Amino acid sequence: MSLRAIYYDTETTGIKPDRDRIIEIAAYDPVRHLHFEKFINPGCPIPAEATAIHHITDEMVASASSFGQVAQEFMEFCEGDVVLIAHNNDSFDVHFLRNEYERHALQMPAWKFLDSLKWARRYRPDLPRHTLQFLREIYGIAANNAHRALDDVLVLYALFSALMDDLSIEEVYQLLNHPRAIQHMPFGKYQGKPLNQVPHSYVQWLASTGAFDKGENQELKVSFQRLGLFA
Repeated sequence: MSLRAIYYDTETTGIKPDRDRIIEIAAYDPVRHLHFEKFINPGCPIPAEATAIHHITDEMVASASSFGQVAQEFMEFCEGDVVLIAHNNDSFDVHFLRNEYERHALQMPAWKFLDSLKWARRYRPDLPRHTLQFLREIYGIAANNAHRALDDVLVLYALFSALMDDLSIEEVYQLLNHPRAIQHMPFGKYQGKPLNQVPHSYVQWLASTGAFDKGENQELKVSFQRLGLFA
């Protein structure tokens, strides 16, 4: 598998993919050294609280194309065997993309996706936060216009290049999508104990606390599922 990475980001009218709309999409293809950046007219007013974050106003998108028109250009930009990378992709950007494609009766390509936030949590569990701007500061990447799509994309490219270390895009993708099996409990009162000896009641308690919702515990969750200790 030889994947071409494309880094992307969206700005939206809010945080609800089923209700809010994409108003800007940007991407960067480091292999071809190409940028993509488009405003999108959402067909509805942009809430003031959203504008306060990304500084995109109704006037800025008034003459922009609809998502349906921009989608074709974006698909052409992302042609080939690519993996689309965004920070917090799995909880945000990809859901907005899917809803916009569905809303405009379009078939979204079978792109592969990679969430750099999940990778950062796995690669740097020692850090207290993993937001794009916090990681930018940790890795000494120059500040830019935060929360504008292309600026965030370029920061993400520089950051993820550092986070990958000497791994390839393919290796990172495989590691995130095919978690390794954990053999021993990594933390808590049963730390060091083989997973098959951890009481079922303790596993259920961890689930009730939301421990398995954390990105760094996804491999542990899968390992318990394989043992039949967690549904």
